[in-house]
Amino acid sequence: MPKEKALTGKEKLFCFYCAEGRDARTAAAMAGFNVLPQRAAAKLLEREEISKEIAKRLGQNASGREEVCAGYRRLAFGSVADALRLVFSQEPLEAHELEALDLLNISDLKRPKGGGLEIKFFDRLKALEKLKELSEETARQEEGNPFFRALEKGAMALAQNRDDDEEGKEEE
Repeated sequence: MPKEKALTGKEKLFCFYCAEGRDARTAAAMAGFNVLPQRAAAKLLEREEISKEIAKRLGQNASGREEVCAGYRRLAFGSVADALRLVFSQEPLEAHELEALDLLNISDLKRPKGGGLEIKFFDRLKALEKLKELSEETARQEEGNPFFRALEKGAMALAQNRDDDEEGKEEE
C-alpha cells in the first residue's frame, strides 16, 4: 500500500469546496486548478487521501439542513464581486478565468442584441425568509422534542433544589 502524502493547500481547498456541496469540476477550478479542472478533479478524486479528507469534512457538516442553510446564507449575504468583474471586463474572460468565478448568486444571464450583458440575481429577501423559516422550524422541533423537554425540566428541578438548599443555609 503506497504511503499517503500530505495534501497541498490547493488540494485542501478542493476538499473544502467538494464538502461544501460544489461539484468536483467547480471545486477544482475554485481551488486553483485552472488548466482542465475536470481532469484535475477526476485525478484528485482517485486519491485515497483526498477521499478521506472530503469524508472528514463532510462529517463535520452537522446535517443536510445545515448545508441548505449555508446555501441560503450564500444567496442572502454572498458577494457579487465576481459578477461585476464579468460585466465590467473589457475583454472576454478565458475559460479557466470563468471557471474560478463564484456566480452562485446569478439566476439568469443574457447577452442582448445591442451588446452588453444582462444579469439577474436571486432574490436576497426570499433567501432571508427561507433562512427564517428554517430556523423557526428547527426551534419548533427542539421545543417539541421530548428529550429536550425532559432536559429542561431536569435543569429547572436542579435549579430549584439549589435555591432551596441556599435558603435553608441562610436560615441556620
